[in-house]
Amino acid sequence: MNAAATVEGDERLRLFLALELPADVDAALRAWRERHLIRARPANTLHVTLAFLGRRPRSELDAVLGALRESAAETAPFELEPVRYRETRSVGMLVLDDPSGEATRLATRLQGRLEELGVYRREARPWLPHLTVVRFRERPRLAPPLPEIGPFAPSGAAAFLSRLHPSGARYEVIESWSLEAVSDKAGSGNRPVEDVESGG
Repeated sequence: MNAAATVEGDERLRLFLALELPADVDAALRAWRERHLIRARPANTLHVTLAFLGRRPRSELDAVLGALRESAAETAPFELEPVRYRETRSVGMLVLDDPSGEATRLATRLQGRLEELGVYRREARPWLPHLTVVRFRERPRLAPPLPEIGPFAPSGAAAFLSRLHPSGARYEVIESWSLEAVSDKAGSGNRPVEDVESGG
């Protein structure tokens, strides 16, 4: 585990929980996007959202982190793989296959714990593992080839903090845990990132 962002003085925190990508996968996806998604604004942070909590009281943070830590500790190793590109009204995403079902079980466990804490309400639609790769105001109807990255294992599970800036929302990792050894491996550290998808 690695503690990073400082939240002292913040009475309410805008939070989401997500899977982080290995550095080589992140780099490969950014290069693919530069080649094939040139008509849309890139989402600078690449992650797989597990739960978006929105603005919550700071007093709830320890319980939220505990729910993420416990859920990660119960998770067996797994891999995800891009299987199709999809556009909604405002974002383009890579939908990911979860062949073992372990990522879905992690999201389900975590969301259940958060609901029991009274800090989260699950969406009616099933959780969909995906990476938001671009944003737009008008759908560009792109049809890129899939990135040639193959299956990959997320590097960890992290809690992110949003801070608003004139240039847009910026995010910091509050704490992150390895999915291989939650008790004694460090996560990704304090890394400000931008443009995170706010809905999942």
